[in-house]
Amino acid sequence: MSDTHSSEIQKGQEYSLAQRRRAALEQVDKASFNRFHVKVCLVAGVGFFTDAYDLFAINIASTMIGTTRSTGASLSANQDLGIKVASPVGTLIGQLLFGWLADVVGRKRMYGVELMIIIVATFAQAVSGHANAISIIAVLVMWRFLMGIGIGGDYPLSAVISSEFASTRTRGRLMTAVFSAQGWGQFTAAVVGAIVVRAFKTQIQNQTSVDPISVDTCWRLIIGLGAVPGVIALYYRLTIPETPRFTMDIERNIHQASQDVDTFLTTGTFVVDPDSVVQRAQAPKASRRDFINYFSKWENGKILLGTSYSWFALDIAFYGLGLNNSIILATIGFGSPAKSLKQGFAVYQNLLNICIGNLILSVAGLIPGYYATFFLIDSWGRKPIQLMGFTMLTIIFVIMGFGYDIITTHSKGAFVFLYCLANFFQNFGPNTTTFVIPGGAFPTRYRSTGHGISAATGKLGAIVAQVGFSQLKDRGGAFIKHILEIFALFMLTGVFSTLLLPETKGRSLEDISNEDQDNFIHGVAGPSTSEKVHS
Repeated sequence: MSDTHSSEIQKGQEYSLAQRRRAALEQVDKASFNRFHVKVCLVAGVGFFTDAYDLFAINIASTMIGTTRSTGASLSANQDLGIKVASPVGTLIGQLLFGWLADVVGRKRMYGVELMIIIVATFAQAVSGHANAISIIAVLVMWRFLMGIGIGGDYPLSAVISSEFASTRTRGRLMTAVFSAQGWGQFTAAVVGAIVVRAFKTQIQNQTSVDPISVDTCWRLIIGLGAVPGVIALYYRLTIPETPRFTMDIERNIHQASQDVDTFLTTGTFVVDPDSVVQRAQAPKASRRDFINYFSKWENGKILLGTSYSWFALDIAFYGLGLNNSIILATIGFGSPAKSLKQGFAVYQNLLNICIGNLILSVAGLIPGYYATFFLIDSWGRKPIQLMGFTMLTIIFVIMGFGYDIITTHSKGAFVFLYCLANFFQNFGPNTTTFVIPGGAFPTRYRSTGHGISAATGKLGAIVAQVGFSQLKDRGGAFIKHILEIFALFMLTGVFSTLLLPETKGRSLEDISNEDQDNFIHGVAGPSTSEKVHS
């Protein structure tokens, strides 16, 4: 066979593979919303529901643990910090680790692994005990750290899977629907807390000991029930198909990806035929050198910088407040038990008020914010929503911080309203968009890694905020006032980092990646299986 003829065959194969890749991507990008998309949304959403429940249930449970384990009826500053910061530290590690692994070994192979870690660690917390050689606080810190690793893995995996399966015109809404489950997780944690406390009302009120077993049972039930939705969703996570973009661009198996697209868009299922022809294309491969070359270009590097810092600035406030709702409520006297109540009656009323207070904050601000974003993200755009959110949060925190003394003196209700408004614009703003934008801002081979880096930087902000709260919370109103002023500054910096980001609304993931798609497939990596058999 002449070199000219071989070259023509090679070009024909190359053109065929490139054509099939474009056709498959176009099918995904233009697909109508169907039951498979609903399945992806539910399977990924349950993970975020579980994540949020487990993360924010500790806001309620820590008060109960303090009541049962400390003679002062509360945890020490270091104990409270250890329990609350362990999960964000683990989450940071999990986001980096699973983000990288999902790009190396595949989204499907890692999806479900992180959920198993969450389930085991959550159940272990509920049955943790105290012994002479080890404190229950130390045991809880360890398990919450491991749970955090699993939760961290859920961020890049769920974001990238929902992004790569979604059509161009519904990608923002699908990812927002997945992420909005976080609000329902927080809401459910407060509801479960209130139900459990009410169920043990008589036992708590009649308890006079410093180690009431009824309160101990309450926090174990609240934490342990967080494993239930994860168990339900585990099977579906383990059986979800690999995304066609990973199969095409990283495994470089165009034939299998095209087949997957045809099946899951029509039947909602997928089939892998081990005897099918495997014809691998030559495409850019992930490597340290390629990573540096790609992100060293300002047009790409500024996006990673923008997504990472925006998430960092947002989480300073989001987790700084979210993990300390009970402190905020107590500081402004919202729902505090009457001073005339003694012992068990005061304990019961305090625990119930914390649950109800968190319930009100979720309904009044958090959940509506998610759905405001849901309805507007694919029409208004990601970048405008994030800019608006950071701007509104800057204004709100300036008012709450610099006007703290006046507002809380004359109307604590006004302070609660502003606090709920801040929750609303966190979710109708950067809390949602910082999750959505990096899920589609990077090429397939670095999409999960880029999202993991961005999310991990956000968790660094959560850790910084939590440590700051721990050091200052005993200073009462002065602490709240100054921390809100600091939050205002970070929200302002978030406005500027958002300017680094592109608008990804209505654009294909390949277009956003800033790579030449016409020459993305530039050859065939070796002969196909059929060619080997007949040679």
